[in-house]
Amino acid sequence: MAHRTVSNGLAAPREPRPGLPDDPRARVTAPTSACPVEVTLAALRGRWTTLVVRELLDGDVYAYSELAAALPQLSDKVLAERLVQLVEAGVARRTRTPGWPSTVTYRLTPHGRELGPVLQALWDWGAAAPVPGQPREEEEPEAP
Repeated sequence: MAHRTVSNGLAAPREPRPGLPDDPRARVTAPTSACPVEVTLAALRGRWTTLVVRELLDGDVYAYSELAAALPQLSDKVLAERLVQLVEAGVARRTRTPGWPSTVTYRLTPHGRELGPVLQALWDWGAAAPVPGQPREEEEPEAP
């Protein structure tokens, strides 16, 4: 048996730490696209993405025009890009109804619906974050 201060080349199992998953993927030493956090961040990447997801969370099925009307400052180009991104990430499903004119609708997948609590947690964390340049309520202002 090796002395406790001498490494035998085998890493001792760590106790789970609060806020960190007990999963081997959480022990990587460099960023990897297989990391569940990176997968989530990739699905939500880009400006406006969280607002598009918010709109989809608010209802069941939306036509492209309804999403565009709900986010009037969002350009058609960016909305189209975000919807493609969400479909590719498995967050949303695109359905095209044949006919003239054809109708394209979007809805969240069951996996996409699970982003609701994730976005709520991001909101809560951000709402509690200090405003740059202002001390937090529990902090004392620095003396000059």
